[in-house]
Amino acid sequence: MSLLLAALLWLGAVGLLAALLWWAYRMPPQVSFSRELPHNGFQGTRLLLTLRVALHSRLPVRYLIEDPTPRTVVPDAPLRLSGEMLGIQHLDVATRLTLNSRGVYLWPGATLHWADPLGLFWHSVSIPAVQRLDVFPTPHGLRLPDLLRPLLSEGGLSRRLGLEDPISLRSVRGYASGDPPGRIHWRSSARTGTLSVREPERTAASSVTVYLDVSSGGEVFAESAVRLAASLVQEALALGLPVSVATNAGATPAGRHAEALHAALLRLAQLQPDPAPPVIPPTRSGGNLIILSASPAPALITGAMRARATASRVAIVAMPEGFYLEPGEKPRRQWVAAPDAVRNLERQAGVLAGAGILVFVLRGNQSVLRLGG
Repeated sequence: MSLLLAALLWLGAVGLLAALLWWAYRMPPQVSFSRELPHNGFQGTRLLLTLRVALHSRLPVRYLIEDPTPRTVVPDAPLRLSGEMLGIQHLDVATRLTLNSRGVYLWPGATLHWADPLGLFWHSVSIPAVQRLDVFPTPHGLRLPDLLRPLLSEGGLSRRLGLEDPISLRSVRGYASGDPPGRIHWRSSARTGTLSVREPERTAASSVTVYLDVSSGGEVFAESAVRLAASLVQEALALGLPVSVATNAGATPAGRHAEALHAALLRLAQLQPDPAPPVIPPTRSGGNLIILSASPAPALITGAMRARATASRVAIVAMPEGFYLEPGEKPRRQWVAAPDAVRNLERQAGVLAGAGILVFVLRGNQSVLRLGG
């Protein structure tokens, strides 16, 4: 009987001790938590992250702090801090993050786990530290011939700088080797007996707007298109031109300043495939509009012709799936022809060029073919 009583007393003491431990450690230690890192970065780059933590507890306590990163944002090591402490403790942890995919990510708060020194009762509480991280698409070097570069150029009336407006005829001159056959002025040639070509007026670009048609092509096209768009924006800014990115949601504010670049890159970071028909927003008067599409549909061509009413130049750049290669990619054997939409665009290229709409088809990472020229 005495042994049973002793056991009951022992169990009662243990239960009382457990209850006291639970009661004493029901409140979390005071914690201060912050992250120090840039608010944005480019896909494929690495950012330096510093976690600053301060803990204050009047009782000896075991703790564990977990701070999982957003998806595709990969730290060099898991963000976990653990240990035992009494009083005040300051912790600074530095690591690097790899930004694997573009996007806008909300980094939620961390979680604090704490327990008594014996680890009998663990509790958890969220640490409010919500932070947004913008991952922009990384521009790549443009391997584009001089044929496409004038779409981004700005200059006065000269033969080498500026953009040709096929509607405005400045003069007629003699044919020179390399002149496109579509520029031959047949009436003048018949009158003089020698080949003559039209010399269109050249206009300077006032801005560059890049519109992305993501109604076809899927994720593969979307990733290539946003990187090419970011590269075109970067090239235009280097030339001192106001830039803008347009989607079905509208166009970002055009400008040469950092805010315009940030708005353009942010739009590209958020862009996802959308099966909705392409709708080209109003284009800035006198600017150049570059349209990127995997499979230009009739609705896109109609929108391009409508945009030509205000834009000084419109260019449709087709990037057929499987044919377009980013810089550094190796060619792959193709068993199929270009999509029907691209071949239909090729057949209309001559008529579109007469209306001031250029057509380009990108095949490979070094070739830009002008069609109907």
